[in-house]
Amino acid sequence: MLLDTYLPIAIYIVIALAIPVIAFWLNDFFRPTRKTALKGDTYECGEVPIGEAQVQFHFQFYMYAIIFVVFDVITVFLLIWALNFDLLSGDSKLIMLAFFSMMLVGAFYALRKEDKIWI
Repeated sequence: MLLDTYLPIAIYIVIALAIPVIAFWLNDFFRPTRKTALKGDTYECGEVPIGEAQVQFHFQFYMYAIIFVVFDVITVFLLIWALNFDLLSGDSKLIMLAFFSMMLVGAFYALRKEDKIWI
């Protein structure tokens, strides 16, 4: 009984794990492996590279990404919470408010660290 129920799932898992392994093996088996000087060169849209390939990455972009994720998560949870507000108990409302306040504290901390707000 149990074998009949989970046998298709087991077959699916085996196939799902085998296909990428076989694809990588076939790619390794059929690809050309000629080494040339051109393969080791940096590709710049057909142009000869000028200068260093490494650039200075500014931390402020990382902070903007974190702030975006924080507000995105708040929005998703706020919408779910607002749709079910009547069905929630008092304890769950307090837990959700604590969650939102913690997320907002994190966002304000990040903004203050970047000197975007002065609170």
